Amino acid sequence: KRVLSTLKGGEFNYPLDSGSTIKVNIKVDQYNLKATIDFTGTSKQQADNLNAPKAITQAAVMYVFRCLVNDDVPLNAGCMKALDIIVPDGSILNPDFPAAVVAGNVETSQAVTNALFAALGALGSSQGTMNNLTFGNQTYQYYETICSGSPAGNGFDGVAAVHTHMTNTRMTDPEVLEQRYPVILAEFKIDRHSGGQGKWSAGDGITRTITFLENMQCSILSGHRITAPFGLKGGKPGRVGRNWITTSQGKHKKLQGCDHVSVEAGDSVSIQSPTGGGFGKN
Repeated sequence: KRVLSTLKGGEFNYPLDSGSTIKVNIKVDQYNLKATIDFTGTSKQQADNLNAPKAITQAAVMYVFRCLVNDDVPLNAGCMKALDIIVPDGSILNPDFPAAVVAGNVETSQAVTNALFAALGALGSSQGTMNNLTFGNQTYQYYETICSGSPAGNGFDGVAAVHTHMTNTRMTDPEVLEQRYPVILAEFKIDRHSGGQGKWSAGDGITRTITFLENMQCSILSGHRITAPFGLKGGKPGRVGRNWITTSQGKHKKLQGCDHVSVEAGDSVSIQSPTGGGFGKN
């Protein structure tokens, strides 16, 4: 309630690479210290797997408001008493069974979080994706999410190459990765000055290349390969991400944001993360 007394509310439309849109309107009743978070106008559920169950949407709302509290608030149902969340039935944020939802937690949740912070004018966009990379064969299976820069806000720049918001994971150490799997981490670098610019700039993203020493199946589930993460309050947008394969013969093949490919020994997969947008006009 202390946080609600400082907020003005607002609205934001968040476009996804799939063509869907997340729309949120936040109204704050500072007299009664309550807020209504209304997702009316969000796109209807889709045939892809980017639909998010309502519980994911509610969790993203709780996450954002707990961040704004900036205090050690125990996770409990009382946190939601001051928040009225409206999520239309049959939308990508509250789909009807049997909608596919596997990417709702790992991808759409990031977009919801970005949209909420933007509607409140509190924080610039993050990369808005987890860059979910999986590979394996009959013997080995591996799954990682890949970092980028953290968002900029009013009075501070973002930090380069860290996990933010829903990722909340640590990447496997290169030595452990190469010891346990038949791969080589050929490149993992910070792309300096790649974060969206503004009065305060988003953190820099990364480029990560993994070379395979055995034949594998490889999949990528990622976003912001078409639409750049937005800037806020005059800040410039970040860059779009890129995924590609380099064959053992040196040929390059572009991968889509959501893609699956068979790789052979000597092939490499590269992921260049999108970056958040800047905050404030220079």
